[in-house]
Amino acid sequence: MDARSKPASVAILALPEVGVSTVYGMFDMFMSAGRDWGTIVNGSPGDSLIAPRVVATTREPFAAGNGVMIRADATLEEAGMPDVVCVPELLVPPGEPIEGRFRAEVEYLRRCHDAGATLATACSGALLLAEAGLLDGHDATTHWAYCDILQRRYPKVRVHAQRALVVAGAEQRLVMAGGGTSWLDLALYLIARLAGVEAAMQVARINLIDWHAVGQQPFARLAGTRQTDDAVIARCQGWIAEHYAAAGPVAQMTRLSGLAERSFTRRFREATGMAPLEYVHTLRLEEAKQMLETSEQPVEGIANEVGYEDAAFFSRLFRRKVGLTPVQYRRRFGSLRRSLTSGTT
Repeated sequence: MDARSKPASVAILALPEVGVSTVYGMFDMFMSAGRDWGTIVNGSPGDSLIAPRVVATTREPFAAGNGVMIRADATLEEAGMPDVVCVPELLVPPGEPIEGRFRAEVEYLRRCHDAGATLATACSGALLLAEAGLLDGHDATTHWAYCDILQRRYPKVRVHAQRALVVAGAEQRLVMAGGGTSWLDLALYLIARLAGVEAAMQVARINLIDWHAVGQQPFARLAGTRQTDDAVIARCQGWIAEHYAAAGPVAQMTRLSGLAERSFTRRFREATGMAPLEYVHTLRLEEAKQMLETSEQPVEGIANEVGYEDAAFFSRLFRRKVGLTPVQYRRRFGSLRRSLTSGTT
């Protein structure tokens, strides 16, 4: 953007269900673009290249999901048509229905998209785009705990649970970040589009932001293990949680269920979204992750302890499901856990 251009406009959509850190974290990053690098380097701030505003259905203060008060800069009607609308995460349980719950916000997103705005979501905010029908036929991502829900409720959406950032739609005007702090990636990406790559790099340097290159895949399988309302399958889930390393675990769960094998497999998949064996693998790999993070036990020993006699098969499976080899996972997340532990003891 040259000096004669006005700053790009960004509306950050606030609702009672959002997390304040994402709303105002995005606000601060957008305001920083073009302004703060000069302050750091030569003591002379520049002009902000992006003009963010927090928008909501009301200007009256309201409590966000964590109890902190938010006061919007403009209502949805006052906000006009920004260049970009950002939707932070929705602090709602993954299984809780949202149909009809956010009518005003969904309609606002449709209007802005129709007018040519880019819509960007952090974490579970992608559910609002899906509810607006804007993700049908497109690639998408969301927080790993919501990926299965997004796919089930909106089957026309192509959900990529392993990816931390997805850009889709006509003119790439749908941008979605995954879970947790991947909203930082989202903000940097948008700064690069709106104000240039160098401005984004300056913001990243100032804030010591490291791109989430690994994505969500190391975390993405755990969400499918939550308990189901099917009492028979829930009993099997409880059993396998304690006996995931047992030999022939699917056959043992089938016997415990009292169902025919085909009926058990069908009901298990309907209840959990996974085949029984895939579920077992998920539990085993989650336990293996914990062991890799917290111990120095050899990979072969961990493989045996979680139920795999063939360590090579375990390593291949881990790499395919997690996106990293066991050794790579230990190096990345074991060192993180040790650093956090040493800083709190």
